[in-house]
Amino acid sequence: MSHKLVGAIDQGTTSTRFVVFDEFGSIVTLHQIQSVQHYPHPGWVEQDPFELLDSAKACMEHAVRKLNALGYSASDIQSIGITNQRETVLVWDKLTGQPIYPAIIWSDGRTVETVQKLASSHEKGKLALQHICGLPLTTYFSAVKLRWLLDNIPEVAEAKEQDRLQFGTLDTWLIYNLTGGVNGGVVVTDVTNASRTMLMDIHTLQWSEEALQFFGIENLVLPKIVSSSEIYGTIHDGALYNIPIAGCLGDQQAALVGQKCFKQGDAKNTYGTGCFMLFNTGNTPVVSQHGLLSTVAYQFGKNSPPSYALEGSVAVAGSSISWLRDNLKLIDSVDQLNELASQVNDTAGVYFVTAFAGLFAPYWREDARGTICGLTQFTTLHHIARATLEAVCYQSRAILDAMNRESNTPLRSLKVDGGISNSDLCMQIQSDILGIHVDRPSMRESTALGSAIAAGLAVGVWKSIEDLEQVNNKGRSTFKPQITTEQREHMYHGWQEAVQRSFGWTSVV
Repeated sequence: MSHKLVGAIDQGTTSTRFVVFDEFGSIVTLHQIQSVQHYPHPGWVEQDPFELLDSAKACMEHAVRKLNALGYSASDIQSIGITNQRETVLVWDKLTGQPIYPAIIWSDGRTVETVQKLASSHEKGKLALQHICGLPLTTYFSAVKLRWLLDNIPEVAEAKEQDRLQFGTLDTWLIYNLTGGVNGGVVVTDVTNASRTMLMDIHTLQWSEEALQFFGIENLVLPKIVSSSEIYGTIHDGALYNIPIAGCLGDQQAALVGQKCFKQGDAKNTYGTGCFMLFNTGNTPVVSQHGLLSTVAYQFGKNSPPSYALEGSVAVAGSSISWLRDNLKLIDSVDQLNELASQVNDTAGVYFVTAFAGLFAPYWREDARGTICGLTQFTTLHHIARATLEAVCYQSRAILDAMNRESNTPLRSLKVDGGISNSDLCMQIQSDILGIHVDRPSMRESTALGSAIAAGLAVGVWKSIEDLEQVNNKGRSTFKPQITTEQREHMYHGWQEAVQRSFGWTSVV
């Protein structure tokens, strides 16, 4: 009996996994490996490019062994999709394929001075390129990190002068190496990842000459921009040799696809290392007036029109729990945090603004730093644990308010996924703070599923979006608000006051 399976490489900030789905979106098997982040200086975050690549390869090999043990074969996998942490920058020597510098991760904050210098060079300041790329100048996006590398790392500048420099986001690095590397590897990036670099015109889906000139990299050869769903190349070696790589989406766009947010007005929130809310705006990009990001949601096929989204990004979500566990040693696990938080009904007035490297949407304050307000002698670890969960939910509320101001119709329901969404307590708090229903699927690997859907559409596992009706539609949980509007607004007012107190710390210390 033949099977139609689709594989997905999900290369996130804290782990890599390879997930195999059947045509109903159910997980057949998976393998996951934790990733290591390096923090060489305060605010800096790096990873080893080869470790990221090797973890993807290892996950694929282990997953195929598990697949064989279940009675399937590698040939049952029709295609492979890739989804990845966005904005992360890699630079390598295109003659040797060797990385020139560690990967600079999306949340890295070393480029504050670079942002200030670039903003001061244009009359529109941080909005200099918003009309082209839909994004403000911040430490978040790829081109700013590339400019820092060229200004501060002589080996990178030298490689550019000698025409040896290859720049790419993580999808480019993975596809290049998996399709052969220096031996004919394909150098591409999909429209969703390209839309996070600040270098692509989101209206034309091509690299922008104006943006390239703004960053001083007009002579740099960039990856070819491709759609999110087409065959880019085939796996060069290993157990999945010759299987096509046919889907590619940045992780948050992949979650939007995995949640099947295909209609204008559909929205999802993913709680991972950070927290990311995306709102489908249809086939036309909307330039935000309220601190949100305009981005490409997906493009299924090179001849198909793209869909766009507004996005609100929170830099710190699950990583605040890791900080409590790994840095402060206050908890041993996420489960322990939930247990502690569940033993109190509120935070007793404690607010935790998790601005470890500034605040993203809708504030965009690089000078903010982590702040805990409202501590008293009554405060216990239980209150701080609950305040940590609430911090994610309050920041999501700020983004939702901005989205409602952009939209004619306020959101009534929010689809959720990602690690923290496994917490019933946190999702109930989220519903209470938002004042709307929170809708959670039983299978919460939405990011991996989204890239699998893109890859499956490219090779005919699913013929169209309409064929996805039966994919991952069982066992959904709905959380409904359980507090009054007065309680909700009183709690949120306290959060807004705490946020104000987090501003300006980089000039104080």
